[in-house]
Amino acid sequence: MSDMVSQLFRAYSHFAGTSGRSLWLCLIVTLAFAIVAFFARAVSFSGGVAGVVVCFLLCAGAGLPALAPLLTVFAMAWLGTKVGYQEKVKIGTAEKIEGRNALQVLANLSVAAVCATLYSFTGKAAYLVAMAASLSEAAADTVSSEVGQLSREKAHLISTWEEVPPGTDGAITALGTVSGIAAAMVVSVVCALTGTISWKRFAIPILAALCGTITDSFLGALFERRKILNNDAVNFLGTLVAALIAISA
Repeated sequence: MSDMVSQLFRAYSHFAGTSGRSLWLCLIVTLAFAIVAFFARAVSFSGGVAGVVVCFLLCAGAGLPALAPLLTVFAMAWLGTKVGYQEKVKIGTAEKIEGRNALQVLANLSVAAVCATLYSFTGKAAYLVAMAASLSEAAADTVSSEVGQLSREKAHLISTWEEVPPGTDGAITALGTVSGIAAAMVVSVVCALTGTISWKRFAIPILAALCGTITDSFLGALFERRKILNNDAVNFLGTLVAALIAISA
């Protein structure tokens, strides 16, 4: 097994210009992160496996500093899920107690992992900005959804503006929207603080994340409510839109 991993690392190092030692360090950090997330019940076993792949690609592609925004997204998602958990149980919107599964992890983070990998092969900083935008959108969407469910005000369906209960697919609240923007700002600032993106471009991921979350809400209202798309597909498309906007900015 270790020989196969070594061969894969050598191949990656050859094409991406990343040292084998760095890749082994990324793998060790990734495994530690996944184990902590699993025992914290933030992810299921399948979610932990998917998390290992995503985290490794982020670290290998964008460097260990990219772990900081990823951890920030993880922390905000975990805290957002736990806040008001009993109230969410009552209204039937609480996350499963065993944590997010592989599809949920990949829906939120696979676009960022691909962007990091593309950066490692091309050296184009635009892919790092896209990665930051994707992570910012993932944080914004999760936090706005989790916090918005606890809002005491009526939620509005983004497509028609009719009043609906908080937690409805495609519904938005002022509290959830403000919380989501704040989450996107935090992730983008962390990316800038770690040198993953430059300060002069740190606003791009925030704006791209906002566009991504709006897209997410429209997709939820128009397609998820009708069972045409599931939540994982909607989340994936939201992060993809954010990344594409950031690249084109």
